[in-house]
Amino acid sequence: MAPRTITPFGPQHPVLPEPIQLKLTLEDEKVVDVMPAIGYGHRGIEKACELNEYPKNIYLCERICGICSCIHGITYCEVVESLWPMDIPPRAKYLRTIFSEMSRTHSHLLWLGLLADAFGFESMFMQYWRIREKVLDLLELTAGHRVTQSVSIIGGVRRDIDADMKKHCIEVLKDVRKEVEALSNVLVNDYTVKARTIGKGVLSYDQAIALGCCGPHLRASGVKEDCRMQGYLAYGDLSFEPVVASGGDSYSRAAVRIGETIQAIDLQLEALGKMPEGEIAAKVKGNPPANEATMRVEQPRGEVFYYAKGNGTRNLERLRVRTPTYANIPSLLVMLPGCEMADVPIIVLSIDPCISCTER
Repeated sequence: MAPRTITPFGPQHPVLPEPIQLKLTLEDEKVVDVMPAIGYGHRGIEKACELNEYPKNIYLCERICGICSCIHGITYCEVVESLWPMDIPPRAKYLRTIFSEMSRTHSHLLWLGLLADAFGFESMFMQYWRIREKVLDLLELTAGHRVTQSVSIIGGVRRDIDADMKKHCIEVLKDVRKEVEALSNVLVNDYTVKARTIGKGVLSYDQAIALGCCGPHLRASGVKEDCRMQGYLAYGDLSFEPVVASGGDSYSRAAVRIGETIQAIDLQLEALGKMPEGEIAAKVKGNPPANEATMRVEQPRGEVFYYAKGNGTRNLERLRVRTPTYANIPSLLVMLPGCEMADVPIIVLSIDPCISCTER
């Protein structure tokens, strides 16, 4: 038996932009065991949400994660609105859907750039992020900010998309779609990419379900599960079908995210075309009654779950958040043993970890 060594991976590994540490047990260059060690980014946000009035918690929840901030804010508003409950204007639901899919688009483009960078494809990395800049510019035009949008309020949204903005968004999104398709065809057909991703970090259909995985990580193992299938916001009115792959490896996870990027653009175009006229926010009066509610929403990385409990005052009694990376980290204990040390960065990156969300 070869001698075993324990090697720390992270939290400052150059290919891992998130503060997660993995303690890898190696036999020569082969991984035989792995133990995650998290806790570098804990901020006590759930407890802090009990100290603020309802509207102020929107800004706090948006800072659970920078990339997913828009959907965190929307999910918090959705779960709090369920405490009253209240009717949200149809136009506000469409606007929330558009902002959500814009966030998904720029999140996946960011990840695809990081994937290209992990292979050493610096030019492709910069091209993906160049395309992402166009989406961030649209978010700045419509929501007012590039990353932390703060566009959702209890009862609806604070910013509308007028006719000129709508026309510009449609033009840019069509252009982005063409560029993403062309660039992604190069990525998925490259020999190096295939050699380093196909058969690497395999997670079977049954394993993905048993481990409670979610998001593109789950769908890459052939599981047709997506919170958007519930039809929340405006998704029930749109042509939505989950993007699924069957390989369960790092290549399939990349393919799913590429497909979801194209799909997110199509959903935005369809929502912009179908968006009804009307108000963008409902009037909110008083405090919600003593009540509790839950909300499940599809983040770019997977299902985020919010639980809120009100007690009739201006403050929440309890807020609980379960994020997608928290659900996906356990799968590393199955995917990493047996792989080569050189494959670890790509496999870890393939779940698109967000430790800011996970630890809060």
